Amino acid sequence: MPKVVANGSHGPAPQDDCKGASRGRSWGLLVTAGVGGTLVALYGVVLPFVTPALRRVCLPFVPATSTQIQNVLKMLENRSGSLVDIGSGDGRIVIAAAKMGFKAVGYELNPWLVWYSRYRAWRDGVHHNTRFFISDLWKKGAQENFMALSGRTQALECLVSFSCYTNVVVFGVPQMMPQLEKKLEEELECNARIIACRFPFPCWIPDHSTGEGIDTVWAYDLKHSRGCETKRLEISPETKS
Repeated sequence: MPKVVANGSHGPAPQDDCKGASRGRSWGLLVTAGVGGTLVALYGVVLPFVTPALRRVCLPFVPATSTQIQNVLKMLENRSGSLVDIGSGDGRIVIAAAKMGFKAVGYELNPWLVWYSRYRAWRDGVHHNTRFFISDLWKKGAQENFMALSGRTQALECLVSFSCYTNVVVFGVPQMMPQLEKKLEEELECNARIIACRFPFPCWIPDHSTGEGIDTVWAYDLKHSRGCETKRLEISPETKS
């Protein structure tokens, strides 16, 4: 009778199957965690840029052009004192003003832009003369109010105040300009100058302007808009003849 040759091949061992399945699950978990972490990171980065555009008053980030910066600096010639940039973005105006010798402060809603502005100020060697704050102008909160003249920093639970500044730069949108005009009118001293970029204030008449199109800059001397000189003449004593 012919001999029956036993087949020496065997199927995969159960232990090998378990190891392969376990390895596959591990890779799946790693891929899922990687994709999830990437999405969370993107969400954290993108959200501060998208949120301002979804507010009732849309405040998108649009970087200042080099021409705009030069026009602003032109309006600051022969000026002194402290300066604040409302909506400072990536800090270009604040840093340029600090290089001119100003104690300059920027208020910005986007935390990523504030951190980047601080880095740029350090890189350009003007971080001692600049401050950048994450702040919403219309909401109460813990605010650091930089006193540029005295060099003191105070933590206040209040709305942002611009009463200590003599030069104000505004990169705003038409919807916010009437409310901001009223706020600055109430808080600033008569010797203040307000410089508006891209959009003018609705009621004030500019004392100076330069540039064309989106690079147009308007300067308002509050002593003229508020009539401080007229008031001072009215209350001054009459000279004796």
